[in-house]
Amino acid sequence: MAPRPRQSREQLLDAAFCILRTDGEEAVSIRAVAAAAGCSTQPVMSHFPTAAALKEALYEMADAFHSRYIMPENPQDDNPMLGIGLRYICFASEEPHLFRFLFQTNRLGTNFPALTRSDQLAPLYQILSREAGITETQAVEAFSAIYYVTHGIASLLANNAMLYDEAYCTGMLSAVFFGVIGAMKGGAA
Repeated sequence: MAPRPRQSREQLLDAAFCILRTDGEEAVSIRAVAAAAGCSTQPVMSHFPTAAALKEALYEMADAFHSRYIMPENPQDDNPMLGIGLRYICFASEEPHLFRFLFQTNRLGTNFPALTRSDQLAPLYQILSREAGITETQAVEAFSAIYYVTHGIASLLANNAMLYDEAYCTGMLSAVFFGVIGAMKGGAA
């Protein structure tokens, strides 16, 4: 009988997450995780038989981390959608390796419309609907437009194509938010 690995799945994922955050996806491998966890590759492979299995589990961990990062602590804030957008942008600026791993590696696929109808986004649509005085169907459409701009800014930051400027980002997201909502309400924001 093979000895039971001393490193838990969580310890190994934590080691992989640290590598991902500091060095990017390219640096994450079975050997690198083993070295970071202070073990041989055998314990890593007993929990993650392939590098793909390791990265799939790592993606779930990174996605949960991202969700906690961007969601408002108090959804009753004056403008929770602006806060979510700004935290999304800050995430890209502060965690560029995680951002690229989550959003620029084809893991989302090419079906953005299906993504926007995800049950995970329902709380955002409720906030947007309440905040803007629009229906939840309109909130899905508004979110898509706002997301494209927010994601564009975040992508530029994550790829070192611009520097983070909170005032600029706040102004840009506010303009897009009020423009989209105003258009939906027939020109009255």
